[in-house]
Amino acid sequence: MKEGCASQQSCLSRRSFLGSTLGVMTVAAAPQFAGTPAFARRAGRYRKLRMYSAQTGESIDTIYWIDGDYIKEAVREISIFMRDWRENKAVHMDIANLDILSLVQIQLDTEHPFQLLSGYRTRRSNDMIRHRGGRTARNSLHIRGMAADVRVTDRSVSVVAKAATNCRAGGVGKYSRSGFVHVDCGELRTWGR
Repeated sequence: MKEGCASQQSCLSRRSFLGSTLGVMTVAAAPQFAGTPAFARRAGRYRKLRMYSAQTGESIDTIYWIDGDYIKEAVREISIFMRDWRENKAVHMDIANLDILSLVQIQLDTEHPFQLLSGYRTRRSNDMIRHRGGRTARNSLHIRGMAADVRVTDRSVSVVAKAATNCRAGGVGKYSRSGFVHVDCGELRTWGR
């Protein structure tokens, strides 16, 4: 069994996604957009993400941007990693949100990866969470591949939320009772305690 896989089935599932589900993704080199904080424009020569998922047993530690160019295979692999694990479906994750997550990791200055609780969600998964009493919007940005719910084992919810808020580049929700932070690349806003 491959390291980082909870079972042979989860590895095969991810491998099959890599081979066929998303098809060919195109990722152009993104221009610096006006809302990008100055420190993001000077964040270095590469951007990477380190995450693991308790739901699938998978881990990812990959560089997805080098010297102004997105690496389409790495973005594709991240998108598959962030799939809706309930329905085993993926979409192209918004690269703006990947950039925000990467900047948050840089600010946290920790060796611990993000624990991904939720990335992409199908509408059906989102509705199921809502009907079970979960605090999620009917038209959540998770449905569009523009959001992630994360935690870091050695950082508090407040510290992670502050790092995300410092990016000044999307929505940040603190869910202290549940122990996670929502990060999205939608409108600039904050909520929660």
